[in-house]
Amino acid sequence: MTDLSDLPIRDDLRGRTPYGAPQLDVPVALNTNENPHGPSDRLVKALGEAVMDLAGTLNRYPDRDAVALRDDLAAFLNDDTPGAGLTSRQVWAANGSNEVIQQILQAFGGPGRRALGFEPSYSMHPIITRVTGTEWVDAHRDEDFGLAPERAVAAVREHRPDVVFLTSPNNPTGTALPPAAIEAVLDAAPGMVVVDEAYAEFRRAGTPSALTLLPGRPRLIVTRTMSKAFAMAGTRLGYLAADPAVIDALMLVRLPYHLSSVTQAVARTAVAHGEELLAAVAGLRRERDDLVGWLRGEGFAVADSDANFVLFGRFPDRRRVWEALLSRGVLIREVGPPEWLRVSVGTPGEMAAFREALKESL
Repeated sequence: MTDLSDLPIRDDLRGRTPYGAPQLDVPVALNTNENPHGPSDRLVKALGEAVMDLAGTLNRYPDRDAVALRDDLAAFLNDDTPGAGLTSRQVWAANGSNEVIQQILQAFGGPGRRALGFEPSYSMHPIITRVTGTEWVDAHRDEDFGLAPERAVAAVREHRPDVVFLTSPNNPTGTALPPAAIEAVLDAAPGMVVVDEAYAEFRRAGTPSALTLLPGRPRLIVTRTMSKAFAMAGTRLGYLAADPAVIDALMLVRLPYHLSSVTQAVARTAVAHGEELLAAVAGLRRERDDLVGWLRGEGFAVADSDANFVLFGRFPDRRRVWEALLSRGVLIREVGPPEWLRVSVGTPGEMAAFREALKESL
């Protein structure tokens, strides 16, 4: 049998492993930060009708620029962040936020260029960076997983990156960045600044979105996803807001017809039913805050979270705890800094099962 070592792949890909969380059939899956509440019967019917309406036209290419979808997403962001004043010319969409990030790096990164992030953070940032031939620089976060503006600025001034990634709320820690930290990086960065807000809808009251910083800042990009709060992980729809010139740059690198007609129809239907889909977010926030309080009451170290997951520890042997939970039918994520584990927020029943399994595991 031929293996990778026998193929003439790029030298910089040799020895690497694919990204991926375990996909195991377990009673309680709390490892990929999905919204545990599936679409209602009403929404299932609407989704089916939307796909049926276009089924007879699938012999034709989709709208290459997804204009109607971008109109809908702009309207949603304007409702989410009053005063944003976005139009479709400031919004772009692709197959999940990962393709959005890839397109950004194809346009603004590449060979001879450099991207910088503050780890621990989303593990796909360095993976996509390197796959696009861009150099990756890891500038670490603070001990409490926050990011002091002076620390961030010092790293930017030292490395002069072409792209800076700021993740807020951060994955896997859940911590959100204050606007002052983002503004400090924007003032210091010579290139593009990407604020990854995949979990923005879960942020606590009073935590602003980086969308408020967009006016007058053409080098700022704010990315979002429909995989989390919108409970549409299977749709694979990510999007961003930025200056119209950024959209023009991304059009230079996007693949033709990169968003299928089905994806666009499903995403538009989901946005139209956004009030219903996002209704579960408040409950997930409460469940998250209850979980943080319970874990701390049990003596665990817990990172503050503005997301739909919680990072907790510390474990001398986190693999043993992860395996013990799995043996009891509960799957969480072994990710992030050593001695820590991450658990997604599920339904009340799933969280009760997690608490019981964790106690037994210890």
